[in-house]
Amino acid sequence: MAAAAITTRPATGQAQRGRRFCFAGTPEVYFQKEIDNSRLVKVDDPRRARENRVLVVTLLIAFSLVMVYAYQHLKAIDYGYQIEQLRSEHASLEKVNSELRLQESQLSSPQRIHEQALSLGMVDAEPGQIVMLDASAPRMPQGGAMVAAVQHYSVISHQ
Repeated sequence: MAAAAITTRPATGQAQRGRRFCFAGTPEVYFQKEIDNSRLVKVDDPRRARENRVLVVTLLIAFSLVMVYAYQHLKAIDYGYQIEQLRSEHASLEKVNSELRLQESQLSSPQRIHEQALSLGMVDAEPGQIVMLDASAPRMPQGGAMVAAVQHYSVISHQ
């Protein structure tokens, strides 16, 4: 059974002026119809299902490409920061290296070593106390005593 509802629209300005409302408009009648879709069965549409699968696969591929691009972009930025940090570290290490070379040259100067030896109470070597060793030919020191010498020999084992 259909239910009906009647509504009216008041004439313009009458409701605002405080007058008593009287029927002065066009009546609008609405009928409510009950619809029962409980017996309907949805039919599968294979073409639409295929379109949906193609859309999902296309979106997944596009999303993957965007993610790969974003990953590469962020890695490039990260590598840029790493390169800059390594450059600054390299510059500081070069500065330390040059300072160490300067310090080494200052500490290994013969004059400084001589002054340090004298301050420790050492004395200069006398002539004949220094023996220069040469691998090509053994020399005898002036005193005639040899500290060490190389002799060639062979080993024969008996059985």
